[in-house]
This record gives sequence, C-alpha cells and structure tokens, in this order.
Amino acid sequence: MPNCPECVAREKNALKKQYQLEAEKAEEEGKEYLIPNDRDIGNDIEIPMKLDPSTKHFICKRCGLYATREQISDIRQKLNQRISTKEDKQYDYLEWWQKSKKEKQ
Repeated sequence: MPNCPECVAREKNALKKQYQLEAEKAEEEGKEYLIPNDRDIGNDIEIPMKLDPSTKHFICKRCGLYATREQISDIRQKLNQRISTKEDKQYDYLEWWQKSKKEKQ
C-alpha cells in the first residue's frame, strides 16, 4: 500500500522545523547538533492508504485524499520537486555560455 504523499510531506516539514529548533538550542548551549538529511527524515514516516477495490482508488483516512496510483505518484513528484532559485538559473546560463557552438546546436 502506498503512503499518502501529502501527509508524509507535512510530517517531513514538521520534523525539519523540529530539528532546526533543536540545532538552534544546541548552538546556544555551545553543543554540536547534526541535522539529518532529507532522505533520512522521510524514511521512518508511514501513513498507509486504504484501497477501494471497486474504483481502484486509494483513500487516506487522515487527510481524505482520494486518488489512483498514477495520481499519487504525480502528487509525490510535485511535492518532492525542488524550486529553482535565481542562482540555479545563473549557473545554468553560465554552463550554457561556456559550451562550444557545436554543443549548443
């Protein structure tokens, strides 16, 4: 059974905030605190969805999401997509500019 992507994303964000607060407290106390990677944060979260066999849709009992397997993967992909920043665009432009003319065409 797939996990609900929206609930998992909410839980990840809450855990990130909690880790950041703990890191700030440790910094004030003069201790070292390592924040786990994003991959490590999401591994432990499990919010299974129930299958409706008549419609082949999955239902989240927590948030009420009602979607097919394809829609769930699309939602998960959108939530995990990184937002491009101005620096990313500048780096892409610089990379393009440094290519030879043959590679650009």
